[in-house]
Amino acid sequence: MRIVLINHSDTKGGASVVAYRLMKALRAIGHDAKMLVLYKGGNDPNVVLAASPGRAKVVFAAEHARIFCANGFNRNDLFKVSVGAGGVGLQHHPLVKEADAVILNWINQGMMSLREIEAVASAKPTIWTMHDMWNLTGICHHAGGCEKYVSGCGNCHFLHGRASENDLSCRIARQKRLLYDNLPIRFVAVSRWLASRAQSSQLMMNCNISVIPNAFPIDDFYIKPKKSRADIGLPEWKKLVLMGAARLDDPIKGLPYAIDILNGLNRNDFEVVFFGNQRDKNSLTSLRVPYRWLGTLNDADTLHELYAHASVVISTSLYETLPGTLVEAQASGSTPIAFDSGGQSDIIDNGTTGFLIEPYNIDDFRRALNNALDSPCSEDVLRASVVDKFSSTTIAQRYVDLIS
Repeated sequence: MRIVLINHSDTKGGASVVAYRLMKALRAIGHDAKMLVLYKGGNDPNVVLAASPGRAKVVFAAEHARIFCANGFNRNDLFKVSVGAGGVGLQHHPLVKEADAVILNWINQGMMSLREIEAVASAKPTIWTMHDMWNLTGICHHAGGCEKYVSGCGNCHFLHGRASENDLSCRIARQKRLLYDNLPIRFVAVSRWLASRAQSSQLMMNCNISVIPNAFPIDDFYIKPKKSRADIGLPEWKKLVLMGAARLDDPIKGLPYAIDILNGLNRNDFEVVFFGNQRDKNSLTSLRVPYRWLGTLNDADTLHELYAHASVVISTSLYETLPGTLVEAQASGSTPIAFDSGGQSDIIDNGTTGFLIEPYNIDDFRRALNNALDSPCSEDVLRASVVDKFSSTTIAQRYVDLIS
């Protein structure tokens, strides 16, 4: 079967990584899967640029100009919303025309408009994988504590000074519902938490929604390190606490919580290792425990070694759909600890395959971390918990079954 996956990038951000993994998994089980992207960071020939860089910049600018006007020319939160107004015309792309099925992923920031999605879904069997909340809200990617999507949005707090009952969020919500109600799109939520939010949304209450987690290359991760600590520049005699993200200081990742938790640990036998980009290079300066920041890791071997050497992997995100670092931790025999603020409960069986903490209880998180450093979960139990649920072959076949 010829399958084309559409995503903004193949390398930038969590959705890009898991969409690319799904493409590879589909190819591994015998399907001709390819990926269309606006920004290509790798060198895989099966990943194809959807448009020229110039065209991508034009539609990106046009979309954000509309948002800028709609929120009263306020730069705050400009990139926390999308409106699906512009695209690069992917319904005309040869890969889309030749495909037997299309899997949409994160298609925002000018990649595809709602009209283009309508054109594609009218012509091809279409699955749309939801990596955040944008499908079920009017315009925002993460609603946080807001539940206006339950009644169709409006009075959006992201539209600074321009919010009203019939504001941009409400108008885009109506467009989405009309699109969903008239097309046989099959939606995939990557966690039960996200599916429950979608089912409570006025936009998606009549939609066909399945829960299929992201595919992970479990076999790439391992429990026993292949290199020594000295080989990768890590301290020999300390327990390692690992925390990483595409952008470490993204407010959603809750880095201040992590710093507060770590600063309160009254022990000297551990060191913290962070990986991921930072916009604010001073975001870790208030940390009073030994740590090192490795920046963005593009070397998969180093990442796998970090997980294998880590005792504990922490996530203090304010909300997550399905945090991959927790799955990767389990595949490497490292104990994950996270706030129970989204899809974490699809990954962690509290007390057996990690620890789930009530949001946002700093003291309980610190106690769990302290205990895990002394008494980690069983490495074999951790790894076994992810093999069946998240292995690439299993997830790829579930998508094929959904298409069929």
